Amino acid sequence: MRQIVPYMKKYLPYAILTPIFMILEVLADIAIPYLMSRIVDVGIESRDVAYVVKVGSLMIVVAFIGMIFGIISAYFGAKAGYGFASEVRLETFKKVQGFSFANLDKFSVASLITRLTNDCNTLGQVTMMSLRMAVRAPFMMVFALIMSFTINSSLAAVFMVSLPLTALIIVVVLTKARPLFMEMQTRVDKVNAVIRENLAGIGVVKSFNRQDYEEAKFKKRNDSLMNTALKAISMIVFVMPILNLIIYGTIIAVLWYGGQQVVAGSMLKGELISFITYITQVMISLMMISMFFMQLLRGIASKDRILEVWNTESEIRVVDEPIKEVVDGSIRFDNVSFRYPISKEYTLRNINLDINSGETIGIIGSTGSSKSTLVQLIPRLYEVTEGRVLVGGVDVRDYDIKTLRDEVAFVLQKNTLFSGTIRENMQWGMEDASDDEIIKALKQAQAWEFVSKYKDGLDHVVEQGGSNFSGGQRQRLTIARALMKEPKIIILDDSTSAVDMATDARLQKVFKEELADITSIIIAQRISSIQYADRIIVMHEGEIESSGSHDRLLEISPIYREIYESQKKGVIGE
Repeated sequence: MRQIVPYMKKYLPYAILTPIFMILEVLADIAIPYLMSRIVDVGIESRDVAYVVKVGSLMIVVAFIGMIFGIISAYFGAKAGYGFASEVRLETFKKVQGFSFANLDKFSVASLITRLTNDCNTLGQVTMMSLRMAVRAPFMMVFALIMSFTINSSLAAVFMVSLPLTALIIVVVLTKARPLFMEMQTRVDKVNAVIRENLAGIGVVKSFNRQDYEEAKFKKRNDSLMNTALKAISMIVFVMPILNLIIYGTIIAVLWYGGQQVVAGSMLKGELISFITYITQVMISLMMISMFFMQLLRGIASKDRILEVWNTESEIRVVDEPIKEVVDGSIRFDNVSFRYPISKEYTLRNINLDINSGETIGIIGSTGSSKSTLVQLIPRLYEVTEGRVLVGGVDVRDYDIKTLRDEVAFVLQKNTLFSGTIRENMQWGMEDASDDEIIKALKQAQAWEFVSKYKDGLDHVVEQGGSNFSGGQRQRLTIARALMKEPKIIILDDSTSAVDMATDARLQKVFKEELADITSIIIAQRISSIQYADRIIVMHEGEIESSGSHDRLLEISPIYREIYESQKKGVIGE
């Protein structure tokens, strides 16, 4: 809790005022049964109508004041609870933004979504309950007990049986409920995973007519969540009747013994009525405490899941005095080996490669040859396991991470556009970019040819994920967005696979002529996309099999020659 509590600082005044107003409300609630007893024992007994009206009016005023205190307390509690949750959510989101790809591999996207939404909301609810219910219930119970003993200490001895019995039941139930609440959150993760996967691939599901299969898979996980939730809720369902039985048993005992004292004249009728009211307040307070602790268990589970994210150390280490300038686009892989944190096998082995600033490098290889992994080490999306990667003659680990990534533009395999407009997407590369600068980048990426046809031009709406664009259009827009950064290095990770060969050829010409001062690394499946690169690297099973020009590789590389011949046959066959 020491990690999380400081995030309440912004809402500390509300957190302090909430229990204060809550206690004032409790005092008002405690006063009402006493005033009620005065009406019965004094006003009604002596038939003093004026006294009944006077005390009755006071009861109404006290109840109204208590209601005002309750409303204020509820408002401040909600402000503190959900404000605190928003701060925790923001910090969790910031933490996720600082993760490397290796960290993100540890948590599923669905799990992170659940932690940022469901878990943070639960934490807010528990905080609000802690400031209100966790204050109201104990104070109500203590004050009601004091009033009960003040009215009739001998009759109040009934609590010596009911209170320990109630406490025992609550402890037993909470002990059994805790693991179920932990399991519930895990089940929510799994349900969210299915929902996310299904909605992201809904087109594939429909094209294969797999709706029934997906519904069955969802039903399995949904039922699992339901069953776990029912087990947890059944604990609460079990507690309530037992507590009610204890409450009514206590009231019956008080009516029996209290009634005898009233008959004997040692207790007044109004005192018996108020005593029963105080009993109800004590027992309801116990029920509230049990409900609070049950919710607290969910809060603890959510807190642990949030702290799991917070306490995950980013793979990206920041040096004390990072370098904030990249002098050129030269790249060097110095005996680099890499393996994913969850794997024992090396994905890349003994990579030694020098790339000159302004050079265009093509990378090709069979699926699974670790082409993408190799280039992801340059902007530190992953950290090397062994060896060094140098950019501009400096180890990438010595750079300020923002400086490095500003100078290394990366177009990933999965082309992601964000909802908004084309202009807003382009401004990811340069926040204050003018329309002329955006159009220039779009022209270089061969995207202006279709963007210029839209009536609203740069203000054309981009749907979530760029779903209103074709695959080739998305690729060209993401390349344009990368060019907006005016980087020293640009990496295209199979980013022209959906582009036709004529457009691909024009892109190559732009990179060769207009962007000659930028170091370009192009991963491609088609040899035609990299055929005229300064050098081509052939990857095979995590190692550099060979490198050289297109003609040279046809002579020395059986892998490259096989790829070339298979693609040549495919073109001839068409």
